[in-house]
Amino acid sequence: MGNAPAPQTAPNYITPAGYQALQNELYHLVHKERPEIVNVVNWAAGNGDRSENGDYLYGKRRLREIDRRIRFLTKRLEAAQIIDPEAREPSDQIFFSATVTILRGNGQEQTVYIVGTDEIDTSRNKISWVSPLARALLKAHEGDEVRLHGPDGVENIEVLTVEYIRID
Repeated sequence: MGNAPAPQTAPNYITPAGYQALQNELYHLVHKERPEIVNVVNWAAGNGDRSENGDYLYGKRRLREIDRRIRFLTKRLEAAQIIDPEAREPSDQIFFSATVTILRGNGQEQTVYIVGTDEIDTSRNKISWVSPLARALLKAHEGDEVRLHGPDGVENIEVLTVEYIRID
């Protein structure tokens, strides 16, 4: 048994807005939702037979879900490395927290925001820095063409602009 290196996990990079969103969710769970469910469970427990008491059974299950989410959020926040795009030196190279406008292989322009895994919102073009598209773009410069290997084959993507601006 030598000194085996500890397994490496990906850093939890996150933007300031993403960090704030996780903090807000944690606060809401701890100070609002959990106390409300505890009150329901205590009320339901006072109603006699717990084996057929829907409020009690649902409440206990919901409490376990909330506690699990609180533990998850606490760990994610503790491990978070906040990267503020507005604090970066301007660059035409793509790194975490970049706002990138690309020309897709189908001829359509698209702007994507490279964010942390806890901030993904594909409806708002927020993609994780470990996603296939972001991995293809990372370290490329404005004007570069990158190749995205996807299920439908290879797509050539041109990097039009790279900005480091606030991501909400």
